[in-house]
Amino acid sequence: MPTSSSIFSSSSTPIFVTGAAGFIGFHLARRLLEAGSTVVGIDNINDYYDTALKEARLAELAPHPAFHFERRDIADRDAMQDLFHRHRPAYVVHMAAQAGVRYSITNPHAYADSNLVGFLNILEGCRASGTAHLVYASSSSVYGANTTVPFRVSDAVDHPVSLYAATKKANELMAHTYSHLYGLPTTGLRFFTVYGPWGRPDMAVFRFFDALYEGRPIDVYNNGDMQRDFTFIDDVVEAVLRLIPRVATPDPAWNAARPDPAISSAPYRLYNIGNNAPTGLMDLIAAIEEAAGREAEKRLLPMQPGDVYATFADVTALAEAVDFSPRTPIRQGIAAFAAWYREVYRGRLKP
Repeated sequence: MPTSSSIFSSSSTPIFVTGAAGFIGFHLARRLLEAGSTVVGIDNINDYYDTALKEARLAELAPHPAFHFERRDIADRDAMQDLFHRHRPAYVVHMAAQAGVRYSITNPHAYADSNLVGFLNILEGCRASGTAHLVYASSSSVYGANTTVPFRVSDAVDHPVSLYAATKKANELMAHTYSHLYGLPTTGLRFFTVYGPWGRPDMAVFRFFDALYEGRPIDVYNNGDMQRDFTFIDDVVEAVLRLIPRVATPDPAWNAARPDPAISSAPYRLYNIGNNAPTGLMDLIAAIEEAAGREAEKRLLPMQPGDVYATFADVTALAEAVDFSPRTPIRQGIAAFAAWYREVYRGRLKP
């Protein structure tokens, strides 16, 4: 197995990072560049949220001579075939997707285009170019109607409660098919509510802080009775970096009579990437109020369609695989976001 240093310092074999203008993709691309990698970033810069923020992330990456940006839509089959043919990446980290649980209720076709057709194009590109390892973003949303916590990657996840979750579960199934049929090593990462500097404006931490800054009330769903396993972006990126060189392999212990969904007789793996410490929604708001230095006006609302009461990641498999698990306390992470929000977002991007 190649070492992380040999992968990240190789200039002859670029690493694809899809969604490079997105939250996680941007942070990952920056860390890879700092480690000496050549990175081909791919993004269509859609308008799901403010494109100025996406352009600002790309502007942070642009000075790196080893960063090459391709403005392409992963749902465009011809464009993806061309990119894979020209660059032939040894490693692909697929972070691009149409995100958002609530948005999937009103815009379902966007999820079919990006998360299903787009993912198929990535799989086909990896197969055709002989990619050594595909690491891709799944989501904690796949646990759906499951109520037994913490969520384990060995749990059955057959009852999604949003189309977004269903597409992410479909990605895992599609990846397994390619691992089985073509021997393509694939590793799926179930992210748990990622937050931090340069985060997404549609996510709770950003929305709440923005509302406090502008003196607007915040919408608190299920009357605040919810829990999320908030995971700081630096922890997420560290986990991904450690998993890229850990190429998925067949597990000889896999039993077809009692199949474990997280492993396989094919080169296929799944991991939870979460903080292993759920935070109550009202506790999150208290941490944001503390960082913002003001109290929020709270508008209590019922649970929204597609939402779940709680998420809670079991990260045992991740810790065993790469000797790492996210652990950043919520107040520390919120403080880091608040500093970025004031100094960068309000200081430069949106005064």
